[in-house]
Amino acid sequence: MPVKDTRSKVNKVVLAYSGGLDTSVILKWLQETYQAEVITFTADLGQGEELEPARRKAELLGVKKDNIFIEDLREEFIRDYVFPMFRANAL
Repeated sequence: MPVKDTRSKVNKVVLAYSGGLDTSVILKWLQETYQAEVITFTADLGQGEELEPARRKAELLGVKKDNIFIEDLREEFIRDYVFPMFRANAL
């Protein structure tokens, strides 16, 4: 079965972005390989001071300011994952 070239079909990509080396390399690769508009999403789970450097790095890599999303998910993370872990007596 022949492999279809999907490069011309990708217009936008949402990337779970941490600002680290791996996601920054993937961001550039998506831009260059697919000429795709990259939208970054960073979940704030309590990282604090790591969030603004991630935003600045995304901007430096060519992501439009309107396409950089940082969402405060601390409350949901604690409620939906940490508390259930404690109730299950996880170590």
